[in-house]
Amino acid sequence: MQLLTIGAFARAAELSPKALRLYDELGLLPPAAVDAENGYRFYDPGQLERARFIAALRRLDMPLTRIRRICELPPKDAAAEVGRYWAQVAADTAAREQLAALLVGRLAAQADPSGPAPELSLRAAARSAVGLVRDTDEDIAYAGTRLLAVADGMRGTAGARAAAAAVAALHRLENRPSDDPASPLDVLAAAFADADAAVRSVAGREQGHRDTTRRDGGRAVTTLTALLWTGSHSGLAHVGDTRAYLLRDGGLRQLTGDHSWVREQLDLGRLSHEEAAAHPRRSLLTAALDGGGTRADLALHPAAAGDRYLLCTDGLWSVVATATLRTVLCGCADPGQAADELVAAAYAAGAPDNVACVVADVTAS
Repeated sequence: MQLLTIGAFARAAELSPKALRLYDELGLLPPAAVDAENGYRFYDPGQLERARFIAALRRLDMPLTRIRRICELPPKDAAAEVGRYWAQVAADTAAREQLAALLVGRLAAQADPSGPAPELSLRAAARSAVGLVRDTDEDIAYAGTRLLAVADGMRGTAGARAAAAAVAALHRLENRPSDDPASPLDVLAAAFADADAAVRSVAGREQGHRDTTRRDGGRAVTTLTALLWTGSHSGLAHVGDTRAYLLRDGGLRQLTGDHSWVREQLDLGRLSHEEAAAHPRRSLLTAALDGGGTRADLALHPAAAGDRYLLCTDGLWSVVATATLRTVLCGCADPGQAADELVAAAYAAGAPDNVACVVADVTAS
């Protein structure tokens, strides 16, 4: 088969010769032959598929180091990696869009001080209960005036301590000044880094005191979902399969995306929702706080009087249908009553796992 010059190959692949030379230097797309005298590169037409794949990934603004890794994967794993990358890009873009909206709102309010918006506040309740077939509780629920959080530690004493340490690391956010100019997303990102460090400390202590005769130690790993109240917006940070929902005008919307194997398969179209609900790997996480520097998903949501938030562990949402969650949240006037009825609904469904939830109302002062 006749080789193509670098110019002809570049045109066929919709790449520039400069890009091809860079990909050669990086080992991404070496030429099929190089002229020994003048160093001119030649390419095999069979390389066009790889070149076009690289070009497509570059159009997604994917870093070359990540492209190199993906190109070495089998197609199934490469598809999953591209899906993970784009999900992160979409989440980052949404967070920036929401932050821009917050800044526009603040500037508009400063430009028109004649009509100040009513001051909003949170009124919240937290509940945690041991499941009907569990003898330990690794779930944590916290409700303050500025901070809401739920965590679900991996089963065992280490997981319980990891969940407690992660939530405790966020408590300082309760004292964040209301006029703090820092972005709530930056504040949450830093707090989650502290929570991850706290989990790492738990893991170190567990390793140092491990007794080979003990069978319930588990691993220092936890999920964590937290809401930081700004007075007009809610900042959300999330790792794992704990969830946050928003009830607004009678409609219930999930605000977080699960970091789980079945969620990835759903996104890739490999599982239906019915298959995912009963899949034996439905509890397998793809991200959690384990002391290894896991980054949280971040989002900023504008708030309105009458909004109701639900944060919960999978001991609630995995056994109680979304329609039932909505019915309970719509039917209870008080956050504490709603939280109690949600726990009762989990128990009525068999409560195979521990249950933790926080219900919070946005009220006009």
